[in-house]
Amino acid sequence: MTIIELYKKQVRPLTSEERLRLARWILDDLVEEGTDMATPAPRRRSLMELEGLGKEIWEGVDVEAYVNELRDEWDRP
Repeated sequence: MTIIELYKKQVRPLTSEERLRLARWILDDLVEEGTDMATPAPRRRSLMELEGLGKEIWEGVDVEAYVNELRDEWDRP
């Protein structure tokens, strides 16, 4: 039985008060296990999430000319 099936068959038929009590029991149980609902654990990030970030800055820029210009600046005092 999936969680959705369990909810539809067992939880949904309960009264609002009973469902609220069930929700409180579940939350209390999670808190006892050390789960902090207010501050979820930060998820690991991937460097690949930055792919394409800021690409609009380079639209219409000749990258080779830009790099050559930077290299020319190195030779200037």
